[in-house]
Amino acid sequence: MSIDRGLRRLALRTLLAAFPGPSAPDWGLDLLADGLAGHTLFGTNVSDPAQLAQLTARLRSARPDALIAIDEEGGDVTRLGHRTGSAYPGNAALGAADDPELTRQVYAAMGDDLAATGVNLNLAPTVDVNTAAENPIIGTRSFGADTALVARHTAAAVAGLQSAGVAACAKHFPGHGATVTDSHLELPTVDAPLELLRSRDLPPFAAAVAAGARAVMSAHIRVPALTGDGPATFSRAALEGLLRSEYGFDGVIVTDALEMRGAAGAAGGIPKAAVAALAAGADLLCIGAVVDRELVLAVADEVAAAVGDGRLELVRLEQAVARNAELAAWAAHARVTRSAGPELTSQELGISAARRALLVDGEPAALADPLVVQLISGYSIAEGKVPWGLRPFLGEVEQIDVVASEVTADELIERAGGRPIVLVGRRVHEAAASRGLAEKLAAAWPSGVVELGWPSAWRPEGVRAFLVTHGASLASCRVAAEALGLVTERQDVP
Repeated sequence: MSIDRGLRRLALRTLLAAFPGPSAPDWGLDLLADGLAGHTLFGTNVSDPAQLAQLTARLRSARPDALIAIDEEGGDVTRLGHRTGSAYPGNAALGAADDPELTRQVYAAMGDDLAATGVNLNLAPTVDVNTAAENPIIGTRSFGADTALVARHTAAAVAGLQSAGVAACAKHFPGHGATVTDSHLELPTVDAPLELLRSRDLPPFAAAVAAGARAVMSAHIRVPALTGDGPATFSRAALEGLLRSEYGFDGVIVTDALEMRGAAGAAGGIPKAAVAALAAGADLLCIGAVVDRELVLAVADEVAAAVGDGRLELVRLEQAVARNAELAAWAAHARVTRSAGPELTSQELGISAARRALLVDGEPAALADPLVVQLISGYSIAEGKVPWGLRPFLGEVEQIDVVASEVTADELIERAGGRPIVLVGRRVHEAAASRGLAEKLAAAWPSGVVELGWPSAWRPEGVRAFLVTHGASLASCRVAAEALGLVTERQDVP
């Protein structure tokens, strides 16, 4: 079947593609010139700020109003800091500090960093209320488990980002915080009545809308009371009914990556997922991270074919294109008139914010000159392989990396040779092996724990000191090392 080229060009204007590496491929530039809305950048696209600025300028040479998106949340999900860790603590730390003005400043600084490199759409902030402590994909990406707290920090984050001329995208509507599965891998279900969603999960999105967020991202989660058997991304009741009609959002609805199992798996492939999302009310479609020219054209052609055979109304496609063009126009103007950054440098601001989030129980001074033991753990797809831990700040202090299930407390005590032991990990309490190791060490030896993940009330009996950073950013790890007396040169910032 022949594809109408005009419809294909319209379809391209709803798509965010992606490509690997620090340079734009010819096909990525050609598609931009042919109408592609833009690209999403990932860690593989970023070497340093100068390179990133050159890359975005190259993309805009093909399409001056290209939308260039990135997931820069600070904390555990960072693209600018994917080689070292983020200079800014993430949402959980900002929520723990609970100063909305600080959150605004941090997000304004992140926005300045992005604007300086030519990025104009940040797929952040995460505004999910993390009510499921065992949530495998949100956790420290959330401001907290309290709805009102998350809502006030959502408003501050949106204001901060957009003051720098970078569009904010509040995610993941209608709320991913109550899930215990990862939508990258399957379609999670939140089996809650709408009344609970309205009181627990939705107020942060209302706050984002009130703060003027230019975009909201849909979640690939199933809420039977709202979305039926499919994900919110494919639900007209969720996107048009709830988000637009009830909450009054008139900006761009962005999809989470359509390659995720929660979308592509539910629809029968990425092209069909794109049609379902547009029909439900989405405007800008993130294809995913693994993208090539053939996939982009397959998606565009499926959308065009859907208009031809009646699965998608032309007016709906045109509406999406118009919203995306309005966002691109706003970003182009805002890029010229962005505000100056905060008085503190990004490093100073990040450290200051991380200090305010640090929780210290016990006496870190009892752990002088320790053996530092980092508990090796996995990483989520959203995070990627970003470095974390205290190693950059240890100087001559020894650190070893271990798998909790492959080492005993006695072996670590022998290795310590009389030194105290500091365990460093993320969600130490969740896995039986890491929890048991910490408890045995605390009962038998001068020991401490540095928790860099989602916090809990658990403390191993006998532990000399227990530190909670609310995230594993570079800034958060530094302040933990400071509190343990391991950083010899303290940076004196507020």
